[in-house]
Amino acid sequence: MVLARAIRRVIWWSAVAAVAGCGQRERPTFPTESPGNSAGPVTEILQPEAPDTTVVEGDLVFVGGRASDPDGVDTVYFEIGGLNQSFLPLNGEGADTVTFALQLSTLGHSGTTATVRVYAVDLLGDRGSAVTRQIRIQ
Repeated sequence: MVLARAIRRVIWWSAVAAVAGCGQRERPTFPTESPGNSAGPVTEILQPEAPDTTVVEGDLVFVGGRASDPDGVDTVYFEIGGLNQSFLPLNGEGADTVTFALQLSTLGHSGTTATVRVYAVDLLGDRGSAVTRQIRIQ
């Protein structure tokens, strides 16, 4: 009987404390929409500038650019078609702008057209549009 009364008092005082405490603090709110802009990072290839470039076999080709997003860049992805080369994704670590540079070997690929495709994903998981360059190897 004494134990039951003690339990009722604890429950009653806990309820009073909860009600009183809730009135004095802000209630947590959660966004109903994505907190970001729902657009993925903007990716640019700055080198080579032209969307279609021709090089001589044996030349090294440098592909450089940047990915930017106010929500922070999580990862930059590289897809290389036509060459037997690949690159690991680049961790953006949440930076607003991430620069990248790739070095492509054209040795032994005369007559090949390589396609370089780059895109990025922001910290919220939004994927940006891909940017592409074609490199024709003579």
